Amino acid sequence: MRYWESWMDRKLGIESAATDRVLPENRNPPSQIVMALLWASGTMTLSCFASGFLGPQIFGLDLKQSILITIFGSLLGGAVTGWCATMGPETGLRQVAIARYSFGFYPASIIAALNVIEQLGWSSVGCITGGLALTAVSDGRVSLVLGVVIIAVVGLVFSFIGLRGVLVYEKYAWAVFFVIFMIMYGEVAHYADPKSSATVSGATFSGNVLSLLAIVYGSSASWSSIACDYYVEYPVNTPKVKIFLYTMLGISIPTSIGMVLGCCVGTTMNINKDWADLNDQGLGYLIQGILFPRGFAKFILVLLVLSGIGMNCIAMYSGALSIQLFAKPLQAVPRFFWTILVFVGILLLGVAGRDHLLDVLENFLSLLGYWNTAFFVIVFLEHYVFRNGNINNYDLDAWDTPSKMPLGIAGLFAFLIGIVGCILGMVQTWYVGVIAKHIGEYGGDIGNQLTFIFTIVTFIPLRYLELKYIGR
Repeated sequence: MRYWESWMDRKLGIESAATDRVLPENRNPPSQIVMALLWASGTMTLSCFASGFLGPQIFGLDLKQSILITIFGSLLGGAVTGWCATMGPETGLRQVAIARYSFGFYPASIIAALNVIEQLGWSSVGCITGGLALTAVSDGRVSLVLGVVIIAVVGLVFSFIGLRGVLVYEKYAWAVFFVIFMIMYGEVAHYADPKSSATVSGATFSGNVLSLLAIVYGSSASWSSIACDYYVEYPVNTPKVKIFLYTMLGISIPTSIGMVLGCCVGTTMNINKDWADLNDQGLGYLIQGILFPRGFAKFILVLLVLSGIGMNCIAMYSGALSIQLFAKPLQAVPRFFWTILVFVGILLLGVAGRDHLLDVLENFLSLLGYWNTAFFVIVFLEHYVFRNGNINNYDLDAWDTPSKMPLGIAGLFAFLIGIVGCILGMVQTWYVGVIAKHIGEYGGDIGNQLTFIFTIVTFIPLRYLELKYIGR
């Protein structure tokens, strides 16, 4: 397989040796604006649109409240990912490889495993929403299962090629989705009810606000564990401020565009029974019902199907890389093999969860934020507290040498304690944390806040001790 991978790389440009550090002299940088466009194509999707329903439909918030939480939460999560992305050009390493310098070589495998789960989840959501659109535009002749398969296959094609294939698609796809969402705003927004009132109050209102904030934040922060995967080709001296702003805004603005539109539609469904009934049939039928004329609505749906592909390209590519970085023996197996394995996993999840989109979004997106918060805190503290924010304090040539990495006692223990914090503060359909349940009738999700605090107070003293007594 390695022979055929090398042959495809020479003949077709299928990326091989994707996990290796990209040396400064071997880089072929794309345009810097791609740092924003990449995420715009991956986040301005039907999935974000559907996530916008959660505020008015699930948490009983009014339109203004839902919009403000969406914008603030996506900016906060985008900032977390934006900072992580700044390490890509300096190191030339993928995000999981960078994590080894703070978590330790073997504990970083936990991040790799969680990454795979995360990308499988993201991609399955993209397949479900794209499949729903295909089902509606075909008037039910294309089953939802077949729609999920079609979206997954197209995403597989681009991610199979590698980073070059992913960037080619993501560089241009965003423009199509932006125009479509602007058209949808024009046709939908005047139905929204700006004078709507929240159906909850008091402590329950506070709890629901916190829970929605956790979901929106998790949606944008979830890219932090893969951000550097797409920045390794940029020059070492690429301005960090530019990387941060392009990434943060490239995630938060497109995410907000889709979610705010969903907030408008979700609010309207509270008073428009026809729209609510259409949504019960499927997301695609809802969009087809609220846009006009019918032929134009079908055309819009066909284009919106492509939005799931952008998310899939990113998820499949980074998922395959994370499998390779899980353990050294897995690096010997070609990336394209793992890409196909990730594709199979996405199909299984997409088909299994096809009839429960809002439940998947409500639980999956907030779960992402918890561990990504702990991940960010540990990498951030390692960089600024223990390496003085200087990339020269990293032995970049040793990224794949366990004996030259931290042992990982501090990183692993702090990460696990951070997860304890999230368990105490989480609000999920299947579990409400012992602290979270005291905030209102349904609980208030403060899992990210507790994870942030627990990780900081654990990592700093343990890392000092680790350096003092172990020396690395």
